[in-house]
Amino acid sequence: MADQDPQPPSQQFNPHDLTQQFEQLLRTRRLNALTERGRARHPAQSSPYPSPTPSRQSSIHTPHLPPRPTQNNAPTLPSYSSLRNMPKIPSPPQDASSLRFRNLLISLSSNPTAYENPGLLDEALAVIPLERIYGEAEDESQLLQAKAASIGPNAKPEWGYQDCVIRALLKWFKRTFFSFVNNPPCPICGAPTVALGMTPPTADEKAGSATRVELYRCSANECRAFERFPRYGDVWILLQTRRGRCGEWANCFSMLCRAVGGRVRWVWNAEDHVWTEVYSEQQKRWIHVDACEEAWDNPRLYTEGWGKKMSYCIAFSQDGATDVTRRYVRDAAKHGADRNRCPEEVLVWIMDEIKKIRRENLSKDDRRRVIIEDHREEKELRGYVVRALAAEIGRINLSGQPSGPGDEQKVPARVSGTQAWREARGEAGHHPPENDQPPREGQ
Repeated sequence: MADQDPQPPSQQFNPHDLTQQFEQLLRTRRLNALTERGRARHPAQSSPYPSPTPSRQSSIHTPHLPPRPTQNNAPTLPSYSSLRNMPKIPSPPQDASSLRFRNLLISLSSNPTAYENPGLLDEALAVIPLERIYGEAEDESQLLQAKAASIGPNAKPEWGYQDCVIRALLKWFKRTFFSFVNNPPCPICGAPTVALGMTPPTADEKAGSATRVELYRCSANECRAFERFPRYGDVWILLQTRRGRCGEWANCFSMLCRAVGGRVRWVWNAEDHVWTEVYSEQQKRWIHVDACEEAWDNPRLYTEGWGKKMSYCIAFSQDGATDVTRRYVRDAAKHGADRNRCPEEVLVWIMDEIKKIRRENLSKDDRRRVIIEDHREEKELRGYVVRALAAEIGRINLSGQPSGPGDEQKVPARVSGTQAWREARGEAGHHPPENDQPPREGQ
């Protein structure tokens, strides 16, 4: 018996076409819902003009207009979850919770302004082995250019020279310059210490922007000495101490990136983590960089690698603030935490307010540049949502059942901090690391 004819291409399953049909269906439902809502709020009023006679109405032929929905066949109003991606109209904060969140974000937005201090920039440059960093960057840049040339005459390197400088700086910072602190060792005998809790900062510690100080005691019975661990926020002091956790790491590394000419963002996460973003002129986008993990351009690290649920990820720079949560939380249903600090419209208003404050003194050309970058980034963030939806549809076969995980990229678990500390924070992930940190140079 002859083989059956292959299925025509028009009848084959196409996730892209299905995604477009799904988006068109959502737009139609939203339009119908908004039309019905407006009709309910503003009922038709009596018109001063006489209505057409029935014979006149019957003579009007409108074959291309679908009949208006009646009460019997009107579509059900979509839930809030289906409307949350509609454009938000900025609204100022009114309730107490929104005002508190606004004050917090306004306060955090001042952190990156310290990276523009000329004196600190000079101090930062003094501790960087510039010859080594620039040499490694030049070697990698030439390698990337040769790789691009082997592909074709129009191919461009994946990363530019300035990107390679930041990548070399990241490697040096992680492996040589900065140390991660779990429990600080005893200053007298070097034995491990035990945490006792928090203690008020001294005047000198306050001067170094240490609003929190952790207190530890030596575990050796013959010593029992106390050790203080101030959580310094002053970058100048961090250049001296060269130790800390994610807050100190991100703060100091961001400053060093700025010192070598990079445009940086300090990214705050509501679930107690911070990291850096660096702008790539080569790719015209902001790149995720986490110095603690020596991570480069891996924004899915926290949700898919660490198993962390995240609500807000706000990027602060000298040019303003941006909600970049969509870059780091690709599957909101699986990895998103409740965003209940304020309504979404209020968050948009706060972001616009911070941008207005930071961009007040920008030149006309610089203001035009950052506005273009804002539009490009918004398109990028929306693209993550669309691709996540298309990927989810593509994982469902024609029978409506998931077709398996496919060949998704594996994301590593957290490597900084002890295993017990990671588990206590809910950041141990699903892939236990082999070592707490990569080997430090000279050991």
